[in-house]
Amino acid sequence: MRRISKLTRVAVGVASLGLVATACGGTSSDSGDSDSGDRGVAIAYDVGGKGDQSFNDAAFAGLTKAKDEFGYKTADIEPTEGETNADKEQRLASLAKQGYNPVIGVGFAYGPAMKAVAAKYPKTTFGIVDSVVPGKNVASLVFAEEQASYLAGVAAAKATKTNVVGFVGGVDVPLIHKFEAGYKQGVQDTNSKVKVLSQYLTQTAEEGGFSSPDKGKAAAEGQIEKKADVLYAAAGLSGQGVIEAAAKAKVWAIGVDSDQYKQAALAPYKNYILTSALKDVGGAVYALSKSVHDDKPLTGTQTFDLKVNGVGLSESNPQYAKVAGLQDAVNKAKQEIIDGKIKVNTE
Repeated sequence: MRRISKLTRVAVGVASLGLVATACGGTSSDSGDSDSGDRGVAIAYDVGGKGDQSFNDAAFAGLTKAKDEFGYKTADIEPTEGETNADKEQRLASLAKQGYNPVIGVGFAYGPAMKAVAAKYPKTTFGIVDSVVPGKNVASLVFAEEQASYLAGVAAAKATKTNVVGFVGGVDVPLIHKFEAGYKQGVQDTNSKVKVLSQYLTQTAEEGGFSSPDKGKAAAEGQIEKKADVLYAAAGLSGQGVIEAAAKAKVWAIGVDSDQYKQAALAPYKNYILTSALKDVGGAVYALSKSVHDDKPLTGTQTFDLKVNGVGLSESNPQYAKVAGLQDAVNKAKQEIIDGKIKVNTE
């Protein structure tokens, strides 16, 4: 537990990282001549890559803070279309061999590859976001997404005027089920008369569920046709399509992972982004980087939840405070989750 508390204290101090992530796309690295093991942090992106205004960009913000604070050399590597676990293994192994430390896989898809590669590079600290991977030199960075999603559900139930709200999941996998379960429970606990429409874009990530704004937009338009007036997407880059559709129809969208109201690329739609379910991926990346820099590398499962501000709900849109009863209901639910009075479903 002591390791967890050290990590989360650092994370709380950088909880706003994801709000200022730079979304410039592409792959970047700082060159270096040696494989000495002190080049600094490297991250390998999940599907959707940098520029998703969400999950991956939050990780990049953590890398940027570590680079600026510690003078790190860094690398951030994009995924390739249709890649295999062998491709992921090669990517992680290459970064470790070049001397990057820590090496962080952003997303549960890196699980099998990380298990294999970490064993081959015992002097390198590895991190993985959204999965638990055993290993003496692996830090598993996991989040209570269902808790933030519960709060999003409370907000949706308070904001809806049609008593119909929507959920769009990128890929039909257990991680995204946590988002859906928490959201539905938050809606129903707040107003049992509200109906939740749910849709998953694809069955596998390879089909583009996390990387296809057009798919997200089409799903959102279908839910809007069925009278949904608040739409919550846990779909990575695809979520941009949901937000665009919501803004076009002049209904509410709820963002995910980063504070999407503040994302520059989403500025044309921000007035319709009521709030975002936050997930401090940037704080986790920074905290692991700091632990390696301090020569006290973190390992094992590190959990971010409401108690440590590892997840939460944004309040950036001025309209958030103007929805009758919303802020009080969210604050009450948050405290009851922290106190254990509300047990949030994960499936």
